[in-house]
Amino acid sequence: MLRYIALRSLVALFLVWVVVTVVFLLLHLIPGDPAELLLSTGNIAADPAAVAALREKMGLNEPLWQQYLSHMAGVLSGDLGASFRDGASVSGQIAQRLPRTLEVILAAALIATGIGVPLGSYAAVRADGKADAAISFFASAALSTPVFVVGSVVILIFAQQLKWLPAGGFVDFSDDPLEHLKLLLLPAGTVALALLAVIIRMSRASVLEVLQRDYVRTARAKGLSRGPILRRHVVRNALIPVLTVLGLEMGTLIGGTVLVEFVFNWPGLSGYLVSAVDARDYPEVVGIVMTISVLFVFLNLVVDVVNALLDPRISLVTS
Repeated sequence: MLRYIALRSLVALFLVWVVVTVVFLLLHLIPGDPAELLLSTGNIAADPAAVAALREKMGLNEPLWQQYLSHMAGVLSGDLGASFRDGASVSGQIAQRLPRTLEVILAAALIATGIGVPLGSYAAVRADGKADAAISFFASAALSTPVFVVGSVVILIFAQQLKWLPAGGFVDFSDDPLEHLKLLLLPAGTVALALLAVIIRMSRASVLEVLQRDYVRTARAKGLSRGPILRRHVVRNALIPVLTVLGLEMGTLIGGTVLVEFVFNWPGLSGYLVSAVDARDYPEVVGIVMTISVLFVFLNLVVDVVNALLDPRISLVTS
């Protein structure tokens, strides 16, 4: 098992290096001068002398390989540079906003998993029945509904009509824990809906597949009732593909919460990324994309380790 974890960790580090390198190169190969863009005002062209001075200050006149080495040295030391726009520390901005985005995603994952796995398992046990049809219809409807529509509907129902929860905003947990949780519920629930549909489908398909296995038939032949069979033989094996999909979905949700954070005015990492791309702020874009990539790789590493713990054959085959 330790060999498997070490091997997967090395692969994860290699993937992070590849992603950071590719993002750095792509941003520097895009046509356009960020110094000129920052100094331009509307249709008025920037002063060439000022552009040249800013390029020198930003280090853009250095050869690309020197910029790359400087960037990698900064990354290894935890320094992601300073914003071109205001000179603020990129690491500091990410450290401030990332927990807010992760909070929404983790809350959404807990909601989706806590509801989706039981619903999907129940639908599989009642396959082709009315309950299965109703749950499958709900999952299809949730999956096909755009997130901004869901966000608008929940605001209309829970904030404006029922007045149970605030429509949007942000308060630090340390300032007002109860208000913070109230503000978190609607964006987390909105993100959870699409993930819930995926978890329901995967759980249903996975449980149905496991129910056809020989060891389940053997357990039935021994006279075990449905409950113990599900607990001891079905759910544990059925969770492996569900966890794999959950890890992949959580990684994509980091970039997919842009609309949710915008609708609910939640100051997370996604909105920061949009503004950085719009301003062609290289340090900010590279820092955010690298952070998201590291999180994505880390989540997949955790999923692989958990899967190996649930089924030791995975680690043996990979090793």
